[in-house]
Amino acid sequence: MKAAKITIELTLLAAGFPGLLSAIALQPDTLKAWDDYIRSADSRMQTRLDGQRPFLWTDEAPDRGARLQHGEILVAPVVQRGTQSVAGGLIHDWLGAAFIPNAAIEGLLAVVHDYGRYKEFYRPVVADSKVLACTQTDQRFFMVWQHRVLLINAAIEGQYQARDFALDARRGYNIATTTQVREIESYGKDGEYLLPPGQGNGFVWRLHSIARYEERDGGVYLELEAIALTRSIPASLRWVVNPVVNRLSINSLATSLRQTRDAVVSLPQSPERIASCAISRHSFETGKKGGVE
Repeated sequence: MKAAKITIELTLLAAGFPGLLSAIALQPDTLKAWDDYIRSADSRMQTRLDGQRPFLWTDEAPDRGARLQHGEILVAPVVQRGTQSVAGGLIHDWLGAAFIPNAAIEGLLAVVHDYGRYKEFYRPVVADSKVLACTQTDQRFFMVWQHRVLLINAAIEGQYQARDFALDARRGYNIATTTQVREIESYGKDGEYLLPPGQGNGFVWRLHSIARYEERDGGVYLELEAIALTRSIPASLRWVVNPVVNRLSINSLATSLRQTRDAVVSLPQSPERIASCAISRHSFETGKKGGVE
């Protein structure tokens, strides 16, 4: 359910074009643009919490809820056509929604917090995952993403900080952001090693996600906004690359939501007992209340 799965595919595709795959370092101006963008994303989320907009994007159009209940997964760009150029980089921002029938908050949280099993839920892209720390409202976890597109094989290690916010017994959201992202050279081979943060091919530099969920209508609505910072695409290649990048973004986000739905539907009884970082409904209800930080 994380932004990494989406951005690896689209950035690798871009990198596969001749002359684009080369070492590149994350620059201070690029990082500043990312920080500014994340503040604007948090501000948009705050308008939903303040009641200026519906809590769910699903409720902003009359037909979305019905389409989701019929099994569709909806994906849309948040800005422009899903990407925004910044100094030395590219920000990808997409929003997806799904409905999980016959589900409850406990089931969704059991999957979302089962970081040790992400490598099962989101395979084959997530190659490894584990919990690093866990409290009632905050979690730290680790993932390795590995993917092939064209002739490029990339592996990336990321550490996340995630936080849960409960609005009431049936509504809440989760914000997850990377605290460190490092490319892995020669992954799975002798001599495998980690590159320093901000060094390498620029497949993924930063990731940030906002997940919203609401239990109603006999199930749970789940929305995921996936935001990523990657290397830029040269202007001369954008007319070729951008349409394919957008298609990959839509397909990859839809796949992540579908895999999450499948994992929730397949849960056994008492799902809150199986998560590696379990949070019960009581903990969710009495946990940290809303407000973007």
